[in-house]
Amino acid sequence: QVQLVESGGGLVQPGGSLRLSCAASGFTFSKNYMYWYRQAPGRERELVARISSAGGSTNYADSVKGRFTISRDNAKNTVYLQMNSLKPKDTAMYYCNVILTNSGNSRDYWGQGTQVTVSS
Repeated sequence: QVQLVESGGGLVQPGGSLRLSCAASGFTFSKNYMYWYRQAPGRERELVARISSAGGSTNYADSVKGRFTISRDNAKNTVYLQMNSLKPKDTAMYYCNVILTNSGNSRDYWGQGTQVTVSS
């Protein structure tokens, strides 16, 4: 059974930092790209960052480039999102995601999300 469990969210002041974690189980973590998404109230879910299976390649949304860093520890089956210089517009529910393919069929898996609120 695939499970993604996010943690690390909270309330932080503008300019502050948070580190999100996503613990994965039920699939071969080290062979899959991992993704962080976010969704603010009234807005569509958006891709924030992704990381390749070995961690050598990363991509970011323009809105977070230079402020967020995605990383992974394949020994711990965990992906991280280090968020620095946080802004109120970063306020959202953050979700971990993986796409798994079986017999040619792909399926998205999501965690329950962790809330990030940036406010003074």
